[in-house]
Amino acid sequence: MKILVPIAKVPDTTSKITFTENNTKFNPDGVTFIMNPTDEWYALVRAIELKEKQGGEVVVIHVGRADSEQVIRKALAIGADKAVRVDADPTDAYFVASQIAAHAKAENYDLIITGKETIDYNSFEVGGMVAELLDLPAVSLVQKLDVENGVANMKRDIEGGTETVEVKLPLVVGAQKDLAEARIPNMKGIMAARTKPLTVSPAVDADKLTTIISYAVPQKAKECKYVSPDNVAELVKLLHEEAKVI
Repeated sequence: MKILVPIAKVPDTTSKITFTENNTKFNPDGVTFIMNPTDEWYALVRAIELKEKQGGEVVVIHVGRADSEQVIRKALAIGADKAVRVDADPTDAYFVASQIAAHAKAENYDLIITGKETIDYNSFEVGGMVAELLDLPAVSLVQKLDVENGVANMKRDIEGGTETVEVKLPLVVGAQKDLAEARIPNMKGIMAARTKPLTVSPAVDADKLTTIISYAVPQKAKECKYVSPDNVAELVKLLHEEAKVI
C-alpha cells in the first residue's frame, strides 16, 4: 500500500508571536517551528502503523523552503520512507492543496492521510481540497482507521456521536486525536533519516485564492469579578450594565 502524508511547519505554541510591516506580515524571528502536531502524531504515525502491518511505502510531502528540512527529516526519523519538498512558500490552503494533488496524481497513492487542521490557522481546508482536486472521496475527523482488501474501515466524530464508515481506496482521510499515539524518533531512526531520499520539486502553477490583509493578537482576558452567591441582585446588575448580556 502506498500512502502519502502531507506535513506542515507551524510555530510552536510556546513561541511569542509578533508581526511586522504594520501587522501585515508574520515575523519569524525568534520563533521555534515544529511539525504540525495532527500531521505528526496521528496522520504520519497511523500511516507507518498501516505500512508495518501490511507492507508498502509511506511518503511525506511538504510545501515550503529549504529551512523546513529539519521538520521533514523528523518525519523520516519517525518512520516515513522518503520525502518530497515542493520548493514554494505555502501562500494559502488552495495553493498548498494544488501542489499536493499534482504530486499525488502523478504517483497514484492508495491512501492520503492529513492532519485534520494545522495549529496556526486552524482552517481545516487542505484535506478536502486535495480530495476535490483528485476527485476522490474524503472522510474527516477520523479517530479509527483500518484497511483490509482495499477497503478503509473508519470511525469518525459527528455531531452528537460517532459514525462508522467504509470506503474503497483510493481515499483522503483527515486524522484527529485517538487515531494513533505519538512516536518519538529513536537514535536508529534519526541516523537512518540522514540518508533517506528527500526530493525537491518545483511548484506547479496554481492560483492563490486568499490574501492576508492584517494580523492581530488576541485581546488579553479581562480581570474576573467575583460575586457572592447570596448577592443575586449585584450579579444581575453586572451582567446587565457591564457585560451587557442581559
